[in-house]
Amino acid sequence: MIELTRMPKLVVVLFVLAVSAMVVVGGNTFQAGKPSEGKFLKIEGRVSVNGTPAISGATVFSDSTITTAARSSAVVSLGKLGRVEVLPDSTMTLNFSDANVSVSMLDQGRVRLSSSSNVTAKVTTKDGEVISTGNQRNEFTVDTHCGNTFVSVAKGTVELRAGSSVKQIAAGNQDSAGQARPGCTPAG
Repeated sequence: MIELTRMPKLVVVLFVLAVSAMVVVGGNTFQAGKPSEGKFLKIEGRVSVNGTPAISGATVFSDSTITTAARSSAVVSLGKLGRVEVLPDSTMTLNFSDANVSVSMLDQGRVRLSSSSNVTAKVTTKDGEVISTGNQRNEFTVDTHCGNTFVSVAKGTVELRAGSSVKQIAAGNQDSAGQARPGCTPAG
């Protein structure tokens, strides 16, 4: 009889241990270099994710569309991958995985990407792609407000690929692809 009364307690203890192990393993996914989510570090003004208003500290999942209004911005931390700053009047889709961060500019806007070493960072616009090169940290801004693609590099090196043209842009330099609207100057 004693064995039967101990059996339910043993089952409960084993169940609690199994659930605890799943929580520990699942909770370390982001830290192990395989992020499944990012986090809004800072939001100023009106920012939305997939059409829903966003707040600081909120979770951002891969394949999310982030939109900022005029005089609004958002900073998304992707942990060890780096961070993405969505600047005013911008709409973009953010994708990320093991060692890649990708932004697709859906409309005119500006985005600043800071990626860790050994992380490929890419921004796609209607004019082409901007891709980080090398194994160093990279920080670059892509501005499409003037109707073309303007790239400014603060750290590292990127390639601006437009059609059959490939331009290397090193830290401290800038370049562009496509046709800008007359009289428009990118914010840089």
